[in-house]
Amino acid sequence: MANTTTAGKPIKCRAAVARAAAAPLVIEEIVVDPPKSGELRIKISCTSLCHSDVTFLNLNVPTASFPRIFGHEAVGVVESVGEGVTEVVEGDMVIPIFMSDCAECRDCKSKKSNICTKYPFKIDPLMHDGSSRFRDLNGETIYHFMCVSSFTEYTVVHLANVIKVDPTIPPNRACLLSCGVSTGVGAAWRSAGVEKGSTVAIFGLGSIGLAVAEGARLCGAARIIGVDVNPEKFELSKKFGVTDFIDSTSCGEKSVSQMINEMTDGGADYCFECVGRSSLVEEAYACCRQGWGKTIVLGVDRPDAMLQFRSFELLVNGKTISGSLFGGLKPKSDIPILIKKYMEKELELDKFVTHEVGFDEINKAFDLLHQGKSLRCVIWMDK
Repeated sequence: MANTTTAGKPIKCRAAVARAAAAPLVIEEIVVDPPKSGELRIKISCTSLCHSDVTFLNLNVPTASFPRIFGHEAVGVVESVGEGVTEVVEGDMVIPIFMSDCAECRDCKSKKSNICTKYPFKIDPLMHDGSSRFRDLNGETIYHFMCVSSFTEYTVVHLANVIKVDPTIPPNRACLLSCGVSTGVGAAWRSAGVEKGSTVAIFGLGSIGLAVAEGARLCGAARIIGVDVNPEKFELSKKFGVTDFIDSTSCGEKSVSQMINEMTDGGADYCFECVGRSSLVEEAYACCRQGWGKTIVLGVDRPDAMLQFRSFELLVNGKTISGSLFGGLKPKSDIPILIKKYMEKELELDKFVTHEVGFDEINKAFDLLHQGKSLRCVIWMDK
């Protein structure tokens, strides 16, 4: 049943707008247009800050677009729907996801891929139809981010980028499944297929790396080796299943890959690069076991970064290397499984949340991340 008060009409609300690269967000009143065909408008309940928001906020090269509303980890309630939308109705609790899942194209129907052909993933400043649903009070266009834009009280997303969820899951936990935790857990579960008793090495113990550890723990990995420049992260990482730690700044004359090869008698079964640095991808590949080792790339590097491998080495060692966008998860079928695991106390989401703030304090969330004090800071829209 449509919301007769606001359905089909523009809504004025508050949003945290990025007016320039690397500048603090400005909370201002904006106008959010009604959803078009195949879209829905969501009242955001809470959102969380992902490092990708920081990366693209600081970007001042092509693909950067300002003014822009960032944020892509969120949960909310459907306010109204556009023409043709029947999968969700007003009042449903939903999670918006940057990865499209149209359920109709060849790739979405296949179990082999999570990359939608109809609505392919891209860091685009507009909706799928090439237009924006946001404008400021002067009528200037405000750009979108990753098909979500959750740093606003209301946003518009396409049906392919939203999942209806069980309303009993706490909003400040549900929002974590929009990106970071799902990406890391999915990388171990879906992309790598970590097996019981296997050995895993994780380069970078930020929130994504710790989510990989959580996923590897759920999959039954016997040994999880964490690599980071901050030795203080070892104690924290133990909560996520990490059994061994390497301080990459204290390896002496040995490389990290040499140390892992020695520790594991020939290399880890699965290696994950979670920082976004080509040199670490090469290190991860160097210490995954010959014959069956897999290197999974999750970190977001510079767009022009290159990897260097000898073709002969790739041929004779029998290793594989692959990217893992959203952890290889198919959003509409896999996220409900993760929610069920959380509700049954298998997936431990609570330990990822280190801070919670109100919307007016959103820049504090950025400060906490910059200072290395936060894994996930949840931002409540009504506090």
